[in-house]
Parts: sequence; C-alpha cells; structure tokens
Amino acid sequence: MAGMEQRQIRAAHTGTTVTVYQAYHPRIGLPAARDGRFPAEWKRERMTWIKPSFLWMMYRCGWGLKPDQETVLAIEIGRDGFDWALASACLSHHVPEVHGAFGEWREALRAAPARVQWDPERDLRLNPLPYRSLQLGLSGEASRRYADEWTVAITDVTPLAREVHALVSAGDLDAAARLLPAEKAYPAPDLAHLGA
Repeated sequence: MAGMEQRQIRAAHTGTTVTVYQAYHPRIGLPAARDGRFPAEWKRERMTWIKPSFLWMMYRCGWGLKPDQETVLAIEIGRDGFDWALASACLSHHVPEVHGAFGEWREALRAAPARVQWDPERDLRLNPLPYRSLQLGLSGEASRRYADEWTVAITDVTPLAREVHALVSAGDLDAAARLLPAEKAYPAPDLAHLGA
C-alpha cells in the first residue's frame, strides 16, 4: 500500500478506546463476552498478547478454527491504558540501533510490563503484506490492569470471523472486505523505543 508506514499501529478506535483481539477456548471466551470481563479462570499472572489487527488475529487463530482459539473476542480497552502499555513496553528482540548493548536490552525487557513484536500484516487470504502489525504482550501489572481496569467491553466476534472466512473461501473478497472492522492509523505516543 503506497505511503503505508512500515511499523504503524492501525486499529479500530474512538476518542477514548481502542479495540484489540484475542481468541480463546469457549470456556473462557463465552463467559468473557457474556459478562464483559474476563472470568476468574483467566490467568492474570500469565503473559497475554493482544492484537489491534483483525486479520492478524484471523491468521493467528485460523479464523477461529484452531483448537483452544474457537471464540474470537473484540476487546475494547481505554486508550490511556493502551498508551501506558506502549510507553512501558520493550521490543521482544534485541535491535542494536534501538537498545544499544544486548545486556541493556535484556535488562529493559526483564523490567518491562509489556513487550512488542512487529509481525507482517495479513491480507484477506492471510498472506503476509510488506508492512508490519503490532502485537502487544502484557504481563504482571499490565496484564492485571488490562483485565481488571482497562477493559470497557468484550464482544464475541466469532460469527464475523466465520462470515468473512466463508466469503473469502467463496472468492468474494470485495464482500469480505466490506465486513472488516475499520482500522485506521492510531495516534500513539512516540514509539521510537519500539523501533517505529
């Protein structure tokens, strides 16, 4: 796509919230969508990865068909929490021009409550595109705050995933594209520490 920045957060967002995606086994995903919050079974001490890109989530969960990822959730979270996580994050791999010495990066990664990976964005056929999509890993304080403070709403978008997948499988890419969430450039704070 002409003019597309190599590393740019693109997401469905409002003035106060941003939508990210995750996929879970129905025993977690269905209660989360029903109650608008993650159930007690959701492990707040584990690292959890959130993705602002619907199509990257489809690539990761196989349109909600992979085992233990059958329920696809759209989680609307407060932008203040998302921005805090970005500002507090460290890249998940060492980049000398960003971090300097390997030891400095390793120490920063150990201390960071969040980490970032930039993975190839995906098209409707889930093929890689020449620009990157954000994955944000949350652990410790960030994971707990995500589950218990930042979450505004949780919606089960599995039916949308299945509908888009059916259209793609039938070769109707135009109709499939019209159903995609409207993701636009997110006005993130400075991301130089994340290689963007």
